[in-house]
Amino acid sequence: MPERSPWKPDRPLFIGLAGGSGSGKTTIAKSVVERLDGRVSLLQHDAYYRDQPELSYDERTEVNYDHPSSLETELLVKHLEDLRSGLAIEKPVYDFANHARSEESVRVGPAPVVLVEGILVLSEPELRSELDLKIFVDTDADLRLARRLERDINERGRTVDSVLDQYFNTVRPMHLEFVAPSRRYADLIIPEGYNPAAVATVVELIRSRLN
Repeated sequence: MPERSPWKPDRPLFIGLAGGSGSGKTTIAKSVVERLDGRVSLLQHDAYYRDQPELSYDERTEVNYDHPSSLETELLVKHLEDLRSGLAIEKPVYDFANHARSEESVRVGPAPVVLVEGILVLSEPELRSELDLKIFVDTDADLRLARRLERDINERGRTVDSVLDQYFNTVRPMHLEFVAPSRRYADLIIPEGYNPAAVATVVELIRSRLN
Protein backbone atom coordinates (compact mmCIF):
# COMPACT_ATOMS: atom_id res chain seq x y z
CA MET A 1 0.00 0.00 0.00
CA PRO A 2 1.47 3.41 -0.94
CA GLU A 3 2.34 5.94 1.75
CA ARG A 4 -0.19 8.70 2.33
CA SER A 5 0.44 11.98 0.50
CA PRO A 6 1.78 14.94 2.54
CA TRP A 7 -0.56 16.39 5.14
CA LYS A 8 -2.74 19.32 4.12
CA PRO A 9 -4.35 21.80 6.53
CA ASP A 10 -7.92 20.97 5.43
CA ARG A 11 -7.90 17.59 7.21
CA PRO A 12 -6.84 16.17 10.59
CA LEU A 13 -3.17 15.56 11.31
CA PHE A 14 -2.56 11.87 12.11
CA ILE A 15 0.54 11.09 14.18
CA GLY A 16 1.96 7.66 15.02
CA LEU A 17 4.02 7.19 18.18
CA ALA A 18 5.85 3.86 18.41
CA GLY A 19 8.66 2.27 20.42
CA GLY A 20 9.35 -0.75 22.59
CA SER A 21 7.26 -1.74 25.60
CA GLY A 22 8.26 0.56 28.48
CA SER A 23 10.01 3.05 26.21
CA GLY A 24 8.03 6.01 27.54
CA LYS A 25 5.47 6.33 24.73
CA THR A 26 2.49 6.75 27.06
CA THR A 27 4.17 9.52 29.07
CA ILE A 28 5.06 11.36 25.88
CA ALA A 29 1.57 10.92 24.43
CA LYS A 30 -0.09 12.27 27.58
CA SER A 31 2.28 15.23 27.64
CA VAL A 32 1.48 16.11 24.02
CA VAL A 33 -2.27 15.81 24.67
CA GLU A 34 -2.06 18.03 27.76
CA ARG A 35 0.02 20.73 26.06
CA LEU A 36 -2.28 20.94 23.07
CA ASP A 37 -5.31 21.48 25.30
CA GLY A 38 -8.16 19.48 23.81
CA ARG A 39 -7.00 19.58 20.21
CA VAL A 40 -5.79 15.97 20.22
CA SER A 41 -7.69 12.67 20.22
CA LEU A 42 -5.56 9.81 21.59
CA LEU A 43 -5.92 6.22 20.41
CA GLN A 44 -3.90 3.43 22.04
CA HIS A 45 -3.18 0.50 19.72
CA ASP A 46 -3.34 -1.94 22.65
CA ALA A 47 -6.98 -1.01 23.23
CA TYR A 48 -7.58 -2.97 20.02
CA TYR A 49 -6.39 -6.37 21.23
CA ARG A 50 -8.63 -9.00 19.68
CA ASP A 51 -11.47 -10.28 21.83
CA GLN A 52 -11.24 -14.06 22.11
CA PRO A 53 -14.20 -15.25 24.20
CA GLU A 54 -13.88 -18.76 22.78
CA LEU A 55 -10.64 -19.19 24.77
CA SER A 56 -10.46 -19.94 28.48
CA TYR A 57 -8.63 -17.55 30.79
CA ASP A 58 -5.63 -19.89 30.93
CA GLU A 59 -5.57 -20.10 27.15
CA ARG A 60 -5.76 -16.31 26.85
CA THR A 61 -2.75 -15.92 29.13
CA GLU A 62 -0.74 -17.97 26.63
CA VAL A 63 -1.51 -15.72 23.65
CA ASN A 64 1.45 -13.82 22.21
CA TYR A 65 0.22 -10.26 22.74
CA ASP A 66 3.35 -8.77 21.21
CA HIS A 67 2.71 -10.27 17.77
CA PRO A 68 0.83 -8.14 15.21
CA SER A 69 -1.84 -10.84 14.82
CA SER A 70 -3.03 -10.24 18.41
CA LEU A 71 -4.29 -6.78 17.44
CA GLU A 72 -7.42 -5.90 15.47
CA THR A 73 -5.52 -3.33 13.48
CA GLU A 74 -8.11 -3.38 10.70
CA LEU A 75 -10.65 -1.92 13.14
CA LEU A 76 -8.22 0.81 14.19
CA VAL A 77 -7.63 1.71 10.54
CA LYS A 78 -11.40 1.87 10.00
CA HIS A 79 -11.72 4.16 13.04
CA LEU A 80 -9.02 6.44 11.67
CA GLU A 81 -10.83 6.66 8.36
CA ASP A 82 -14.05 7.55 10.22
CA LEU A 83 -12.31 10.26 12.24
CA ARG A 84 -10.78 11.68 9.09
CA SER A 85 -14.28 11.83 7.64
CA GLY A 86 -15.55 13.76 10.67
CA LEU A 87 -17.33 10.84 12.38
CA ALA A 88 -17.07 9.88 16.05
CA ILE A 89 -15.95 6.35 16.93
CA GLU A 90 -16.41 3.90 19.80
CA LYS A 91 -12.91 3.02 20.96
CA PRO A 92 -12.67 -0.44 22.59
CA VAL A 93 -11.69 -0.85 26.24
CA TYR A 94 -9.40 -3.77 27.01
CA ASP A 95 -9.25 -5.50 30.40
CA PHE A 96 -5.58 -6.43 30.78
CA ALA A 97 -6.13 -8.36 34.02
CA ASN A 98 -8.59 -10.77 32.36
CA HIS A 99 -7.14 -10.59 28.83
CA ALA A 100 -10.54 -9.72 27.36
CA ARG A 101 -12.27 -6.80 25.70
CA SER A 102 -14.73 -4.99 27.93
CA GLU A 103 -18.37 -4.58 26.97
CA GLU A 104 -17.86 -0.84 27.45
CA SER A 105 -16.31 1.53 24.94
CA VAL A 106 -15.11 5.14 24.90
CA ARG A 107 -16.58 7.62 22.46
CA VAL A 108 -13.88 9.58 20.65
CA GLY A 109 -14.78 12.51 18.46
CA PRO A 110 -12.92 14.08 15.53
CA ALA A 111 -10.12 16.47 16.43
CA PRO A 112 -7.52 18.55 14.58
CA VAL A 113 -4.88 16.01 15.67
CA VAL A 114 -5.20 12.25 16.18
CA LEU A 115 -2.32 10.60 18.04
CA VAL A 116 -1.98 6.81 17.71
CA GLU A 117 0.31 5.18 20.27
CA GLY A 118 1.60 1.59 20.46
CA ILE A 119 4.59 -0.68 20.04
CA LEU A 120 3.55 -1.87 16.56
CA VAL A 121 2.14 1.37 15.13
CA LEU A 122 4.96 1.75 12.60
CA SER A 123 5.32 -1.95 11.76
CA GLU A 124 1.88 -2.37 10.16
CA PRO A 125 1.82 -1.08 6.55
CA GLU A 126 -1.95 -0.43 6.49
CA LEU A 127 -1.76 1.60 9.69
CA ARG A 128 1.47 3.34 8.75
CA SER A 129 -0.05 4.54 5.49
CA GLU A 130 -2.67 6.50 7.45
CA LEU A 131 -0.03 8.53 9.33
CA ASP A 132 1.20 11.99 8.42
CA LEU A 133 3.98 12.11 11.02
CA LYS A 134 5.75 9.01 12.38
CA ILE A 135 7.69 9.11 15.67
CA PHE A 136 9.78 6.37 17.30
CA VAL A 137 10.83 6.42 20.97
CA ASP A 138 14.24 4.75 21.22
CA THR A 139 15.01 3.59 24.78
CA ASP A 140 17.59 1.11 26.10
CA ALA A 141 16.34 -2.41 26.80
CA ASP A 142 17.25 -2.46 30.52
CA LEU A 143 15.28 0.72 31.19
CA ARG A 144 12.30 -0.59 29.21
CA LEU A 145 12.27 -3.84 31.20
CA ALA A 146 12.41 -1.97 34.53
CA ARG A 147 9.49 0.22 33.51
CA ARG A 148 7.48 -2.77 32.29
CA LEU A 149 8.02 -4.60 35.58
CA GLU A 150 6.81 -1.60 37.56
CA ARG A 151 3.77 -1.05 35.35
CA ASP A 152 2.59 -4.64 35.11
CA ILE A 153 3.02 -5.33 38.82
CA ASN A 154 1.45 -2.10 40.09
CA GLU A 155 -1.21 -1.49 37.44
CA ARG A 156 -2.08 -4.92 36.07
CA GLY A 157 -1.70 -7.16 39.11
CA ARG A 158 1.07 -9.31 37.62
CA THR A 159 3.84 -11.16 39.46
CA VAL A 160 7.54 -10.62 38.86
CA ASP A 161 7.95 -14.15 37.53
CA SER A 162 5.07 -13.82 35.06
CA VAL A 163 6.35 -10.49 33.76
CA LEU A 164 9.88 -11.81 33.25
CA ASP A 165 8.61 -15.01 31.66
CA GLN A 166 6.54 -13.04 29.16
CA TYR A 167 9.38 -10.61 28.50
CA PHE A 168 11.92 -13.27 27.53
CA ASN A 169 9.46 -15.56 25.72
CA THR A 170 7.53 -13.01 23.64
CA VAL A 171 8.26 -9.33 24.37
CA ARG A 172 11.97 -9.37 23.58
CA PRO A 173 11.77 -11.68 20.51
CA MET A 174 8.86 -9.69 19.05
CA HIS A 175 10.68 -6.41 19.73
CA LEU A 176 13.65 -7.65 17.75
CA GLU A 177 11.49 -9.00 14.92
CA PHE A 178 8.86 -6.28 14.54
CA VAL A 179 9.32 -3.21 16.75
CA ALA A 180 13.01 -2.37 16.36
CA PRO A 181 12.98 -2.72 12.54
CA SER A 182 10.03 -0.28 12.32
CA ARG A 183 12.35 2.47 13.54
CA ARG A 184 13.47 3.01 9.95
CA TYR A 185 10.02 4.36 9.04
CA ALA A 186 10.16 7.16 11.62
CA ASP A 187 10.29 10.80 10.61
CA LEU A 188 11.48 11.72 14.11
CA ILE A 189 13.32 9.67 16.75
CA ILE A 190 13.09 10.56 20.45
CA PRO A 191 16.03 9.11 22.43
CA GLU A 192 15.87 7.71 25.97
CA GLY A 193 12.12 7.85 26.55
CA TYR A 194 10.62 11.04 27.92
CA ASN A 195 12.82 13.80 26.58
CA PRO A 196 11.38 17.26 27.39
CA ALA A 197 13.24 18.98 24.58
CA ALA A 198 12.06 16.44 22.02
CA VAL A 199 8.48 16.59 23.30
CA ALA A 200 8.56 20.39 23.06
CA THR A 201 9.79 20.06 19.49
CA VAL A 202 6.91 17.72 18.63
CA VAL A 203 4.37 20.09 20.21
CA GLU A 204 5.73 23.10 18.36
CA LEU A 205 5.79 21.16 15.10
CA ILE A 206 2.12 20.25 15.54
CA ARG A 207 1.19 23.82 16.45
CA SER A 208 2.99 25.19 13.41
CA ARG A 209 1.12 22.79 11.12
CA LEU A 210 -2.22 23.53 12.74
CA ASN A 211 -1.67 27.27 12.46
